[in-house]
Amino acid sequence: MTEFKTPFAAPGRGMRQKWLLLPWFVCMSAMQGCGMAPFLDSSLPALPVPSSYPQDTGASSVAAAPDIAWAQAVPDPRLHKLMTLALENNRDLRIAALRVEEARAAWGIQRADLFPTIGASANGNRARTPGDINLSGRSMLTSQYQVGVGLDQWELDLWGRVRSLNEAALQSYFSADEMRRAATLSLFNQVAQGWLGLLELEERLALARTEVVSRAETLRIFTRRFEVGSASRFDLEQVRVLSTQADALLAQLEQLRAQQANGLALLAGVSIDDMLQGDMLPGLNAVSVAEVGASLPSELLTARPDILAAERDLFAAQANVAAARAAFFPRIALTGSIGTASAELSGLFSSGSRAWTWAPSISVPIFTAGRLQAGLDAAKMREAAALANYEKTIQGAFRDVADALAARQWLTRQLQVQEEALTGQRERARLAKLRYDAGSSTFLEVLDAERDLLNAEQQRVQTQRALLSARLAVFSALGGGARALESVE
Repeated sequence: MTEFKTPFAAPGRGMRQKWLLLPWFVCMSAMQGCGMAPFLDSSLPALPVPSSYPQDTGASSVAAAPDIAWAQAVPDPRLHKLMTLALENNRDLRIAALRVEEARAAWGIQRADLFPTIGASANGNRARTPGDINLSGRSMLTSQYQVGVGLDQWELDLWGRVRSLNEAALQSYFSADEMRRAATLSLFNQVAQGWLGLLELEERLALARTEVVSRAETLRIFTRRFEVGSASRFDLEQVRVLSTQADALLAQLEQLRAQQANGLALLAGVSIDDMLQGDMLPGLNAVSVAEVGASLPSELLTARPDILAAERDLFAAQANVAAARAAFFPRIALTGSIGTASAELSGLFSSGSRAWTWAPSISVPIFTAGRLQAGLDAAKMREAAALANYEKTIQGAFRDVADALAARQWLTRQLQVQEEALTGQRERARLAKLRYDAGSSTFLEVLDAERDLLNAEQQRVQTQRALLSARLAVFSALGGGARALESVE
């Protein structure tokens, strides 16, 4: 016979007695909804960071960084296509989404404990008892058939234990979803930074290829001059060394470009070269990144999903503390069933075959060998750890913004200095060539000037890319695209 905890009575005197239990059951059910609420400290600690960022240059934008979509932050259609492919194919993002579904299912399991579990059952039993173990001395054949519905051990959550566990599971689900959003924004940032790295290497490769061709032509000229006796063997070998250095640089950059393309392919799930299909990549001068100003550190609390996830983890830990406290109080559970029973299958639904059971229970912890106190202490330690992690996440976010702002400010200055240095190196190389042709200097002076010019061109491209990356870092550290993420997904 299955169990059901609503008290229905049999006819007669027992019916009057059992119906008296119905108001008590209704009161207990009402108390479950207005008992001790789960303890959640909604107040958050003060920010463990300064009230403003250092080295904020005050750059502004039309909207705050979280409200700007990544498509607006870096308006490059090829990059947008790459980000779309990454959303569809990136395995890390897929894992994050599956963890959200897992957390939601775990919350659903915990939430089910708030409600009674009702089931139906039907069973029959037929047995023969030998006469030598029967008082009548004769063998007996007995039958019993039962059909019923009921529930088992439904806890009246008077102290909020079950609701606290449900709240902890819900907050863990919210945390997993925030981590998914954080993984999505991190993926966008990685793809954009990887794209800038690819553009940098393409531009450096173009400079290196031009230099290889130029030095190969210089080597050809000096080889001819050596053959006719107008150049020394020393000058020829110097030119050969310079040409070899250019070839080595080109090979090194080709390797870095292949590795960069492989990294982007891992993020996007497709080959970069197949996606581009021979399209010319834009130069770094053609790339624009949204300039955003730093808001107050307090705005990071609602902008960055990683901070929101840490906050949800803190709330879940607080709910677990409440559940551990509630475990010290008595636990009341209701078990019962109602159905029909008969010795004959044909009489199972006849008049007078009604059967029921009613078995409320209460358990009071008296001696648990310190188990409950240890559980509460462990929950409190996990809450303290969640609080420390929350503060650490805020401090990490503050440093991300501060570092990105510092990089943006000083890389802007570095790029200006390197532009001036590059102009000077070009003029130096031109004058050194003229002096050598006029016979007033050795070719070593020309070699040094050209070597320094190539290094200056390569460094300028690297600094230009670093500045664009710093602008992206500011945008990302401020929670760029967080509130505009739904439109992208």
